[in-house]
Amino acid sequence: MLLPTLRSAASTFRHARRFLATHAPSSSFTPAVQSIQPSQDEITSGRLAPRNMQTALEALHEDGIIMLQDVVNHDNLDKLNARMTADAKYLASLTDGPYNYNRGNIQQDPPPDPEMWFDDIFTNKFAIDVTTALLGGKPKMTFCSGNTALKSAESQPVHTDSDFAHPKIPFALVVNVGLVDMKPENGSTELWLGTQSMAQPDAQVTTHGDRASGRIKEELLEKRKAEAPQKGPFQPVIPKGSIVLRDLRLWHCGKPNTTEVPRVMLAMIHFAPWYRQEGIALRLEFPKGMEPLLSHPALDIPADFVDPPVKYLERAFGNAYDFNQRD
Repeated sequence: MLLPTLRSAASTFRHARRFLATHAPSSSFTPAVQSIQPSQDEITSGRLAPRNMQTALEALHEDGIIMLQDVVNHDNLDKLNARMTADAKYLASLTDGPYNYNRGNIQQDPPPDPEMWFDDIFTNKFAIDVTTALLGGKPKMTFCSGNTALKSAESQPVHTDSDFAHPKIPFALVVNVGLVDMKPENGSTELWLGTQSMAQPDAQVTTHGDRASGRIKEELLEKRKAEAPQKGPFQPVIPKGSIVLRDLRLWHCGKPNTTEVPRVMLAMIHFAPWYRQEGIALRLEFPKGMEPLLSHPALDIPADFVDPPVKYLERAFGNAYDFNQRD
């Protein structure tokens, strides 16, 4: 059955390279996130056709990011958003909450509740299709959390999530799912396209261990803006129902939410099966009884199943998660 929010499409395969309007600095260039909208045939099969898969992989190679439009059920997003918005308000009320860089940006885990576990959100077929094609084998999802923008006037520093000496090839993709439309007004993430190969430690002010690790040196930011204005920085508009796949190495920056409504964006990370991961993010935690929901034929989800309730709002956050690998 088709998702109720999916647009109709021709039964024959159509290749489309679509771009969304963005907010960007004044120049002759207009940066944009490349977008794919699956056809009717692709929706039915749950997989991208070869031409669209090539487009996705080329975008990830060139820009470090690709958007898949109209692939998540809006009703499921609304249900999860109601729950997580309430949780966000609780976290914001804490004196020492899970803030990333500033109090307007919190790390927030989704509820480990079987009634809130929607396959098209957490194990989306199209997302897995692309991460498998890029990373090979059976990717590992060892991180499942979220980033919530609260009303604020502060920005994060431009940074990379790969705040350590990492491989020079793609090894991890962040699967971002906004629970609402994401736009500059409510803090859509600022992007620096094509910087995924530029995030090595010598480009960073400090690496893992510092609370604000991963910050990109100011002189490199200015150089990049001068040399590649067509690549940003900019804040895209990401329609509700879309999934964004982002190379973990890409430079980016959390921006202020100027509205009164928290903007929740989920972040699942798929690692290559060869990536030798260790640390706190190695295994997820769910209540006993959810084992069947976490068993997936195409995605490895290492998890521990514990007696409920799971205290998911008291978990570690920020760079307490070490995505480095073993020697």
